[in-house]
Amino acid sequence: MSDESILPSDPLKLTQEIYQELRRLAAGRMARESSCVTLQPTALVHEAWLRLGGEKQPDWENRAHFFGAAAEAMRRILIDRARRRSALRRGGGIPRVEFNEAFLAPDADADPDLLVRLDEALARLATRQPRKAELVKLRYFGGLTLEEAARVLGISEPTAKRWWSYARACLHAELQSARSPGAP
Repeated sequence: MSDESILPSDPLKLTQEIYQELRRLAAGRMARESSCVTLQPTALVHEAWLRLGGEKQPDWENRAHFFGAAAEAMRRILIDRARRRSALRRGGGIPRVEFNEAFLAPDADADPDLLVRLDEALARLATRQPRKAELVKLRYFGGLTLEEAARVLGISEPTAKRWWSYARACLHAELQSARSPGAP
């Protein structure tokens, strides 16, 4: 990512400058998906671009504003896709959830229910700790490294590490309670 804080207002110039960066982020995100995924990084970028306004882009305040919105758009696309796939597989019990580093890169094609439950837990976290939830979105759905996400959020890398640990612990607790007997 460039250190440039202002995005060009011309949609064509904006597209040229950030397309490759968005494609890299999407490719990083999609690399964590299973090999039988039908959604390609280019398709994810194009869908996110259309959801952001396509040729009629809003006036973005800066790169952080744009990439935050792009990460959110990619998150919603992947969640919508997982929900559609999950709707076909409703019925079984909730599988046991082990929370570790690999958990935040679940195979959405193999277990779309897990991705949907993660999104629900993330939404609950966002009501209490919106900036920490944003960090998770940028890292998981946006494919940013901890360092890149810290820059986008305007925080130090040590703060991002603390927030990341906190958010993972909260999401783990949320997912564990969701699988407990008698849980809603």
